[in-house]
Amino acid sequence: MSESDPLVTELDPVIHAQARLRVVSALSVLRDDDRLAFPQLQQSLNMTAGNLSVHLRKLEDAKYVEVTKTHHGRTPTTLVRLTRRGRLAFDDYTAALRALLKPQEGQ
Repeated sequence: MSESDPLVTELDPVIHAQARLRVVSALSVLRDDDRLAFPQLQQSLNMTAGNLSVHLRKLEDAKYVEVTKTHHGRTPTTLVRLTRRGRLAFDDYTAALRALLKPQEGQ
C-alpha cells in the first residue's frame, strides 16, 4: 500500500503511545462530566505518579484531557477527565484501528 492509498489510515500519535492509550481508554468509560482522582487512575493503570503525570501532560497539551487541581477538605486533590475533543479523538482512533485490522476486500 502506498501513502496515497485511501485505505491507509493514520493513527493519532498522541493516543497511539501505549501508556496514553491506556489512560484514554480508562477515562473513556466514564460519563462525560465524570472525573477520576489521580491516585485511582494511577492505581488502576499500575503506573508511577511521575510516568502518569508525563503522559497526562501530553494529553492535556492536545486538549484530550482536563486536569483539575482542587481540595477535598484540606487535602489537595487532582481530578482527571476526558474532554469532548479527547472522546472524539479516541473514537476516531478506534475507528482507524478497526479499519486497519479489517481484511481488505478482493485480496
